[in-house]
Amino acid sequence: MNKQDVLKLSSMPLQSPTYPVGPYKFFERQYMIINYRTDPAKIRAMLPEPLQPDGDMVSVQWLDLPDGEGFGAYSAVAQAIPCSFNGEKCTFLTQMYVDNCPPLAGGREIWGYPMKYGIAKLKTVGDTLTGELTYSGQTVANGTMVYKHSGPTDPAEIEALLKRTQVTLKLIPDIDGTPAIAQLVGINFADIVVKGAWTGRARVELIDSVNCPLADLPVLDHVGGLHLVTDMTLPYGRVLHDYLA
Repeated sequence: MNKQDVLKLSSMPLQSPTYPVGPYKFFERQYMIINYRTDPAKIRAMLPEPLQPDGDMVSVQWLDLPDGEGFGAYSAVAQAIPCSFNGEKCTFLTQMYVDNCPPLAGGREIWGYPMKYGIAKLKTVGDTLTGELTYSGQTVANGTMVYKHSGPTDPAEIEALLKRTQVTLKLIPDIDGTPAIAQLVGINFADIVVKGAWTGRARVELIDSVNCPLADLPVLDHVGGLHLVTDMTLPYGRVLHDYLA
């Protein structure tokens, strides 16, 4: 295998790359986003500089992704903190949990998504949209939302929300354990098609867990929920800030 062949590979291992070359299209992508208020001091402690806090509200997001090009079908949970970077409003993803290897490996290696392995479930039970996250065999988060009580919401407004820059902290060690990459990465979804959007009452319960510490941003007051069904494309990101420069 020559140098050109090696450099054409999309990912490891060389016999069967874990994920192909992007960008990556998603179809029938479903969200349950539960917003709540938390301790502003704890938000500040979790935001890497030069990101700045934007209020005291954060969210836990359940995602059901049944059709992701190159990744297959999987589910995920993310914790997101509204913030700003050089005056631009954005969203910092502080934790993510997924149940499938290709998006977990690709998410970490390409964009710096803070992904670990966990079992997320998003489903409708009776009159309630429900979310559950299991980590190391224990339930660490439960979410519930009324099912399609108040929609659909304005698609243009939701599209603007989904286009908001996501920010991740990408940390990749070198072969000697020192940092090879230490960056804030910006990610913007493209080709967004909003197929449905509803708001309504929602609740989230976070359970203390040493290796899945969603509860480190405690729930002080519930704000509400957002239920979405979308198609979209995940393109490659860009470097916002290089800590090694």
